[in-house]
Amino acid sequence: MNEIILKAEKLSKKYDNKIVLDDFNFEVFKGEFLSLLGSSGCGKTTLLRLLVGIEQPTSGKIFKYNEDVTDKTPFQRNIGIVFQNYALFPNMTVYDNIAYALSARRLPRNEIKSRVMEIIDVVGLTEHIVKKPRELSGGQQQRVAIARTLVTNPDIILFDEPMSALDANIRVVLRKELKSIQKKYGITMIYVTHDQEEAFALSDRIMVIGDNHIVQLDVPSNLYHHPKNSFVKSFIVEQLDEKVKSILGSIKDE
Repeated sequence: MNEIILKAEKLSKKYDNKIVLDDFNFEVFKGEFLSLLGSSGCGKTTLLRLLVGIEQPTSGKIFKYNEDVTDKTPFQRNIGIVFQNYALFPNMTVYDNIAYALSARRLPRNEIKSRVMEIIDVVGLTEHIVKKPRELSGGQQQRVAIARTLVTNPDIILFDEPMSALDANIRVVLRKELKSIQKKYGITMIYVTHDQEEAFALSDRIMVIGDNHIVQLDVPSNLYHHPKNSFVKSFIVEQLDEKVKSILGSIKDE
C-alpha cells in the first residue's frame, strides 16, 4: 500500500469569504481505507465534493496518479460517491437502480446483467432484486447505494456518513460488510464520519479535521497513544467509549 493514488496540494475552499477548508495537503494510498473524522461543519463533506469533482476548490490542486484532475468532471476522474440519503430512484427496482449508470454508458446488455448480478450477490440482495426502495429497510437501501457505485468499477469510492441514519446494530453489520468488500476488490475508500468508533473500526489511517484544518493524519494506534495536541486528545482519546477501547485492546503503547 505504497502507491499514491490521490494527492491534494494546498487545497482550500471559501464560500462568501468564509473559509471552509484551509490549505489541505495530504496523500491517499492505493487500496487504503482513509476516514475523515471531525465534528459537524468542519469541512469533511466539502472535501469529498472537491475530490469527486462536484465542486471546484478556491485554490490548490488535486492529483490522481500524478495527473492533475482539478478541472476534470466526476466521470473523468472515475471516483464514485455514496451519499448519506441513498439517493435511489424510487420507481426503479434494486436491479435497475444498480444497472442505471451502466445503461447510461450504453454497455452491452449481457455485460450489464453480468456485472449487476455479481454485485447484487456481493452485497447480499439477491432475494430483493425486483423490489423498489420503499420495500427495503434502511440497511438494504444503503447496500443498493453501495452496489450502484461498486458496479461502475471506480478507482476510489467516497462515503459521506453513509450509516448515520441507521441503528447501531445495522451499522456494525454494514461496517464489516464494507470492509470485506474493500478487501475483496482492493478499492481505495475515503469515508466521512463524526463517529470515533466507526473510524477506528474501519480505517487504515484517520484524518482528524478541526477548525477547517488537518489536525492529525495518522494510523489509529498513533492517534490514540500519541495525540498531536490537546484537540486530538479531547476529540479522540477522551471520547472513545468502551467498544472502541476493546478494538484497541491488543495495541500497546510503544
